[in-house]
Amino acid sequence: MTDLNPNAAAYAGKVRVRVCGVCLQENKLLLVQHDHTLNNNAFWAPPGGGVAFGETMQQALAREMQEETGLEVKVGRFLFVNEFVQPPLHAVEFFFEVSCSNGQATTGTDPEAAPNQQLIKQVQWLTIKELQAIPTADKHRALQHLFSLDDLMGLPHHFMR
Repeated sequence: MTDLNPNAAAYAGKVRVRVCGVCLQENKLLLVQHDHTLNNNAFWAPPGGGVAFGETMQQALAREMQEETGLEVKVGRFLFVNEFVQPPLHAVEFFFEVSCSNGQATTGTDPEAAPNQQLIKQVQWLTIKELQAIPTADKHRALQHLFSLDDLMGLPHHFMR
């Protein structure tokens, strides 16, 4: 039995298409820390979220980056896809390289969640050493075994759990 955060229950029991942005700047990676979702204390992942009906992946990623981090971004090349299956959650995630075009990183919000039910705890630029210090269970699968931040740009194009 998994310990699903009640605030993540809206995403349970269905397949979700997500987009995520890999944003590197000054040897740091932009990450969002979420409140615990499944059997973890907190969860660090690249910013991103669900693709809405009729929205392109690039449009969704630009919107999600703005909502979660306050940054306007230019969406670059496709990097890889990750399939996450850990009932009751199931997501297919498309990762893209992004670059900041305007704004400063701030902790944003999830407009689908009520103010007292936000999953986003903080937004932070982390070095590889800071990222490696985070417990494995508390970070996205794509971040778990990196030797350098540049490794994200050359990961196999498909992960599956």
